[in-house]
Parts: sequence; C-alpha cells; structure tokens
Amino acid sequence: MNRLNIITLGVKDIKKSFMFYQGLGFETKQSHEEKIDIVFFNNQGTKLALYPIDALKMDINEINPPKKTNAFSGITIAYNTKSKAEVDAVLSKAETLGGKIVKPACHVFWGGYSGYFEDLDGYLFEVAYADSWAFDKNDMLIL
Repeated sequence: MNRLNIITLGVKDIKKSFMFYQGLGFETKQSHEEKIDIVFFNNQGTKLALYPIDALKMDINEINPPKKTNAFSGITIAYNTKSKAEVDAVLSKAETLGGKIVKPACHVFWGGYSGYFEDLDGYLFEVAYADSWAFDKNDMLIL
C-alpha cells in the first residue's frame, strides 16, 4: 500500500460543508442543488469525500459505531502553497467561509511559513509554504 485514493471527512451538514470546500476551490462535477448523499472533490492524485458523519459511523461498525469527540484526533490535512501570500489568502478565505483560524500564519521553527484553520466540522488543515519546496508537473510537493 503506497497511495491514498480517498480521504473521507464525516460531516454534520453535507450541503454546508459542500459549499465550504467548493468555496475554497475544491472541484467536483456534483451540484449542491441536487440531493447529496456523498460528495467527491477531484484533486491531483487523491479525492476528498464528504459523507454524513452518522452514516460514516454506521459504515464503520453498525453494531458498535465509533464515537466522535471534539478532542484532537492527531490528524491534520495539509495544503502546501507556492507563496507566503497564498498561505494568507487561503486562511482568509477559510475564515470568510465560516472556518476558524486556530493558528494565524507565522514563520515557524522548520523555516517555513504556516498557519492552521478548522473547518465546519472541526477538521484541522495546515496551510504552509517554504522557499525550498518544489512541485512536480502534477503540483505534488517534492520531498
């Protein structure tokens, strides 16, 4: 196993989350006007899916579904930018769309520029930039 095809986020209100992620620039052929059971956003190499949290819990285990807590899960999702200005723009856009800035962008110990926002359901996203980063032809970060 050496790839992730889909990252699924369990969400409380799929239409609101759909509009939040679409507002951030995630692309899909689906419309928020239609009945939505699940949303798949197209990314380069991975898909981001939104699925109602209660349905996701039942999909995992119908008899003993996992409990969602507001505690930090130990997982963050990162978006790596090509400029410091893009970090600021993405964080500002997330906040405008109803997200919460949990760490304003700043210069960080590893030499980059980074901040974090929380989406409508509490998922944490890092938005980061470093002068030393390069991207391949698919805009994937080269490490």
